[in-house]
Amino acid sequence: MKDFLKNIRFVWKYSKSEKGKIIVYLINSFIRAGLGVIFPIISAKIIVSLTDNLLEQCLIFGGVMVLLEILFDTLHTITSKLYTKIFRQIYINIQSDLGAEILKLNNKTLEENGSGLFIQRLTGDTRSISRIFTDLNDYISQIFSSIGILSAYFIISKEIFFFIIVALIIRMIIDTKRIKVYNENDKHVKELNDKLTGFTSEIVRGAEDIKMLNGEESFLKELKARFSIANEESYKRDSTNYSYRYARMVWSDFSFFLVLALIVLFVKTGKLETATALVLYNYGGRYNNLAFYITGIQETIKSFNLSASRIFDIYEDKKYEKEKFGTKHLDKVNGDFEFKDVTFKYDKNKVLDNISFKVNANETVAFVGKSGSGKTTIFNLLCKMYDGYKGKITIDNNDIKELDKDTIRGNITIVSQSPYIFNMSIKENLKLVKEELTDKEMKEACKMACLDDYIESLPDKYNTIVGEGGINLSGGQKQRLAIARAFVQKTEIILFDEATSALDNETQQKIQQAIDNLQKDYTILIIAHRLSTIKNADRILVLDKGKIIAEGKHEKLLKSCEEYKELYNTEITKIDKQ
Repeated sequence: MKDFLKNIRFVWKYSKSEKGKIIVYLINSFIRAGLGVIFPIISAKIIVSLTDNLLEQCLIFGGVMVLLEILFDTLHTITSKLYTKIFRQIYINIQSDLGAEILKLNNKTLEENGSGLFIQRLTGDTRSISRIFTDLNDYISQIFSSIGILSAYFIISKEIFFFIIVALIIRMIIDTKRIKVYNENDKHVKELNDKLTGFTSEIVRGAEDIKMLNGEESFLKELKARFSIANEESYKRDSTNYSYRYARMVWSDFSFFLVLALIVLFVKTGKLETATALVLYNYGGRYNNLAFYITGIQETIKSFNLSASRIFDIYEDKKYEKEKFGTKHLDKVNGDFEFKDVTFKYDKNKVLDNISFKVNANETVAFVGKSGSGKTTIFNLLCKMYDGYKGKITIDNNDIKELDKDTIRGNITIVSQSPYIFNMSIKENLKLVKEELTDKEMKEACKMACLDDYIESLPDKYNTIVGEGGINLSGGQKQRLAIARAFVQKTEIILFDEATSALDNETQQKIQQAIDNLQKDYTILIIAHRLSTIKNADRILVLDKGKIIAEGKHEKLLKSCEEYKELYNTEITKIDKQ
């Protein structure tokens, strides 16, 4: 109950905007519940009137019943429409906030758990907890209706009433056990579905690579295997649930027969009149509804608590770690930064080994080295995409652990080797980083990125939808759009992580010119396998196995650093072969 109250308070935060609608919904529901109590009484009056041959009185009660039924149906329609509005708004509010929490998770958490886990919680679990107020209200209002029927039994025959209470208790014991077992199994099924969703989303995102690898059969085999496991567990959960339900239904049917036997016995012994017995029989097994609604509340609360606990895992920063930022804010940074004795391990693998270097504002510095030498890790640490390093990283002599998110991310732009382009128009992709972006600024950024001519050749120009992951663009066009996005931000520090790797030589030269134009006005860091793109850098740092082994300009390194010379000669050889 303690967890339930905590979870209810959590959901109520997102319901305040719908407070007026919820109040109207509750009032309507309780009026309907009151009518539910009255209906059996009037129905009994109609039966008694018919058996006593009071036909006019029967018609009067029938007319009253019709009017009340119309009122009930009207209220039901109003509450149904209110339910839709209330549920949707609460659902949207919780989803939006949970989405913000997921974006706060650190990269390691996201990588280790996969997208499926968070997709399921963002969609399925938020939907489940958003219904709590309306679901509980419906059950409670129905309970009041059932209490009306039980009251009639109590008034007419206390012996039958107490027998019914015992029957209901036995039924509820069966249902309580069913709900407990179901929720234990459902928790396991949800975990399997988290993984299944993650795998299916990977197949969709990686469909092009799967086709190129001719791996459809292998992936579909794996997908089928995972579907089979998830479906088998779902079947076990549901099969067990059906077995308990069967036991409950058998007991309900048998207990109703015993109630009927008692009614017959009491009529035979003169304890009940025939008309009264007909009223009790007319109520039939409807008293069982009370147990159904009470266990329905139990089931709703259990399901609600399970979904809420899965969501709280994300909110409470215990199971899934969040990014941590300081509180110090800098409105504007100059662009100086420094790594002091920084060591970083990913899992047990040492990626950076006690490296130190300093970059001055408006300086262009390049990082080169073989794959796995730690180049991209430097960028990720500077942007605070990863934590847990030893040593110190500073921006303008401020430890980045003390700086807030806006100071770090708002002053650094990174153009990665494989930028993610969203399934929006080109204009919308650019406006993501600057909401008030003007058309003039947008065109200037795309011209600098050598993309404007291509966009203008499209039928919808800047309103062209690029598809999920930018599927409608070539690799080079995606990178140029990402570069345009960086130019739109105009941050003091710009990081290029293999940003020209997917470009042809002609376009690469144009981009290089654009980067050169930014020099002296911005702090620029470049990771490049194409060493020709960094000849004009103020400094080049050569990395090997997480250490800086050489530093200098291009010409100097060609003469003094064998590793750099080897990288350069490898590139020249590749160009000659093309």
